[in-house]
Amino acid sequence: MTIRTLLVDDESLAIQGLRKRLEAHPDVEIVGEAMNGREAVRAIRTLKPDLVFLDIQMPAFDGFSVLDALADVAPPLVVFVTAYSDHAIRAFSADAVDYLLKPVEEDRLAQSLERVRTRLAERRLCEEAERLAARLAEVDPESVAALELPAEASPDRYERVINVKDQGQIFRVDVDSIEKIDAAGDYMCLTTADRTLVLRETMKDLERRLDPRKFQRVHRSTIVNLDNVRQVKPHTNGECFLTLASGASVKVSRSYRDVVARFL
Repeated sequence: MTIRTLLVDDESLAIQGLRKRLEAHPDVEIVGEAMNGREAVRAIRTLKPDLVFLDIQMPAFDGFSVLDALADVAPPLVVFVTAYSDHAIRAFSADAVDYLLKPVEEDRLAQSLERVRTRLAERRLCEEAERLAARLAEVDPESVAALELPAEASPDRYERVINVKDQGQIFRVDVDSIEKIDAAGDYMCLTTADRTLVLRETMKDLERRLDPRKFQRVHRSTIVNLDNVRQVKPHTNGECFLTLASGASVKVSRSYRDVVARFL
């Protein structure tokens, strides 16, 4: 499995150093470089890389702006590479695979690439399953309907209470009380009416435990409890905002706008 990779940094020496370290990983194919955020957006749209090593601090158009500009396309996996440690929470909230500090250490780079390989393998398996399901739906739609019945017939398989160990205590959280869930790397922030608790779990694993008829992802790093949605506010570029029962506002990206359709 080749990992088609784009390097983005406004310092040419940083790109050269990262390129040199990546030579030790034969499955990484560097398909391009970009020296600023606008070049990065164009390169990602054109080259469609699997992975982007993305600097954060760049003139005029930083790394987070790059991701915002790609809201209408399927994003690549992103590893942020920066000299600053104070953007880590925001980076993981943007669903980054990893956050590397300059100068990049070989061991940390190797760890990041292992995470990337795992993510890509999962993504490709899902894509293959979707293709097979679509093909089966064409030739034998009754079989697809039969396959979907068990999930609809067994709502009790989803969690009703989630145990969260936070700050040395174990909290039993009623799933119905969860308003929204925000991702921060391999941690999930569960927000209820009166508190926010941190759970060490990936978003994908947590999604499997929650009833999809009630809990839906509306952004690559946010899940909402649909029972708590009180208002839908259209925004530009096909995005919109949901107002929750607590008054909190949550952005729905274009990639998940089908979730909003059920309210209209």
